Amino acid sequence: MIAAIAVACATAGCKSASAPAAAPVQPAAAVEYPARPSVAAPAFKVFHHDASSITLVTKENATDVEIESLIWELRDAAHARTFNKLKIDQKWVDARDPMMWFHVYRGSRCASEKYAGGIPPCGGNYHAAGDYTLGGFTNRDRDDGVLLQGEDRQTQLWNPDAPASANAGQNKQEATR
Repeated sequence: MIAAIAVACATAGCKSASAPAAAPVQPAAAVEYPARPSVAAPAFKVFHHDASSITLVTKENATDVEIESLIWELRDAAHARTFNKLKIDQKWVDARDPMMWFHVYRGSRCASEKYAGGIPPCGGNYHAAGDYTLGGFTNRDRDDGVLLQGEDRQTQLWNPDAPASANAGQNKQEATR
């Protein structure tokens, strides 16, 4: 039977489908993160905390650059284990399992939206100005800083998947904004 198929292919001109050519792989564009701002972080207070999150409030008119500076300040405190200097209990952060979220709000009007029962105070969207996340399910030391600029826009402040030492050069960068 195999011989008959071979003869049929030879006389009828069997065509084998060749594999499609692979599309050329385009290198991923390098992600650029904003330089660390040189502006001082705004004063803040702890508005609320629980086992996995700490909500911070700043002045209502804090600028994006000030919020970025605060997120960097939180990152510095995480790496140096100096949250107590910021009037955030280091024990809260050390007890994270597996992560701790810091939600930064401009003013206190919307700050209870993550945990208050009932209708959110400012509607159904998330109204934080920035987030800092320390820890993760597979990496307890992972950290992520994001400036939130509305419902669909955010700015990643550094590479959250790179070891802290890889971002160290960015820690020292200064920019005048």
